[in-house]
Amino acid sequence: MTHPPKSSAAPPPPVPGVPTVPAMPPQPGPPEERNRSGPYGRQGPPGGSGRPAPPVPPQARRTAFAEGVDRLRAAATTEPGRLRIIGALLALLVVAFGAVTAWQMADRSAAADDVLNNSQPLSSAAADIYRSLADANTTASSGFLAGGQETAGTRKRYETDIDNAAEGLVKAATNSDPGSPAAATVARLNRLLPEYKGLVERARTYNRQGFPVGGAYLRYANEKMQKQMLPQAEVLYTSENQRLRDDYADATPYPWAAIGLGVLALAGLGWAQHRSYRRTNRVLNQGLVAATATATVVLLWLVVGHSVARSDLKGSYDHGVLSLNVLHDARIASLKARGNENLTLVSRGAETKLVGDETVDVYDYDFRANMDTLGKGLAEAQKLADDATGKQPVTAAVGNMKVWKDRHGAARAEDENGNYANALAKVIGPKGATGECFDSVDAHLADAIDHETAEFEQAAGDGLGAMTGLSAGAAVLAVLGAAGAVLGIGRRLSEYR
Repeated sequence: MTHPPKSSAAPPPPVPGVPTVPAMPPQPGPPEERNRSGPYGRQGPPGGSGRPAPPVPPQARRTAFAEGVDRLRAAATTEPGRLRIIGALLALLVVAFGAVTAWQMADRSAAADDVLNNSQPLSSAAADIYRSLADANTTASSGFLAGGQETAGTRKRYETDIDNAAEGLVKAATNSDPGSPAAATVARLNRLLPEYKGLVERARTYNRQGFPVGGAYLRYANEKMQKQMLPQAEVLYTSENQRLRDDYADATPYPWAAIGLGVLALAGLGWAQHRSYRRTNRVLNQGLVAATATATVVLLWLVVGHSVARSDLKGSYDHGVLSLNVLHDARIASLKARGNENLTLVSRGAETKLVGDETVDVYDYDFRANMDTLGKGLAEAQKLADDATGKQPVTAAVGNMKVWKDRHGAARAEDENGNYANALAKVIGPKGATGECFDSVDAHLADAIDHETAEFEQAAGDGLGAMTGLSAGAAVLAVLGAAGAVLGIGRRLSEYR
């Protein structure tokens, strides 16, 4: 039985209630062209301009940061993602705490080391330069007064003082920054020292020959020492003291940045453990507990260690440096007084000045001013001495100073009465002279300086020791703490796999 062929073009029968859509009219041209031109061919849509539609511009590529923020935001919507973020932040916080602690304590430890081994020794060396120059000037005037009877001990003492001053200047030059004011001061002193020596030698030569011009040369040498060399030495001493104070200022401030980060790290670790407990009912997370323990150790070590170091350094300044400064000043005052006492006899009234309505000898007037300074310095040193060992030599120096004043008054009375030989014997004589008192004052002050130096070194060394190992220890413990935080969070993450 044959069936008639089905027509593919026959429309489907209409469905009741549904409107019919007219069929699209056939388009001319091959299918490829119709596809390229769109459903309406090359002519475009009815009523159009016949132009193709403009291309859509490509979208701008997003930055890596924006994509990272999106991924982080997406990760934060899940618990594993939140745990990863928390672990990374905790590790970063603990590492930052350790790094800042290591950095700040390294700076403070270096400053404390400078206090102990650099700036304070240089300050004392600058004071020794001043003392050596002043003592050389005093000894030169004593030798001049002795004339042809100058002793070998006096000559040796002068040469030793000059050598000590030269060695101190070499040390100061080595430790001074090139182009600094201290370096310039040292250079000027190195230039003035041989000039001073030459004037002293000329004064001695003329004095041995009995020429009065020798006294003029000695006064000129003294003027160069008093108005040029000693002021420069005092500038050097002052600058080294300022460097010492700067090192103390760098070593003693509390490391507030490190302490703040430590508190923040402990707060973050505590919050993370509390969060873990609320979600799992587990009291302890071993990794987070280990991180908390290391951070606590570092923070306590930091606070306690630096507090102890700060206390020791402050003690080394209050009971060491301050006492040393006062003792050095007193010793310098005694040296100046002795030099002016000798020059009073050398000048024999040739140098005078008007004080009020009275004409006085310049050197005797300066002697009295120096003795007043010495008395005030010794009184201050007695107050600063904190033990019997340190107070005993200062007390002895006070007694010697009083005897010195009495003997000086007797010598001045002899000189004013025209008994120059008797006055000279009371100043530089072998027994009962003012020179004995000066030597005793100088020796007792040297003992007091040695005692205070030992106390300073002990206290400053303890302060430096309290910070030893803190920088490296904080860095190591911080790394271990960060590792503990990561492992603790990793243990929680393993529960989701």
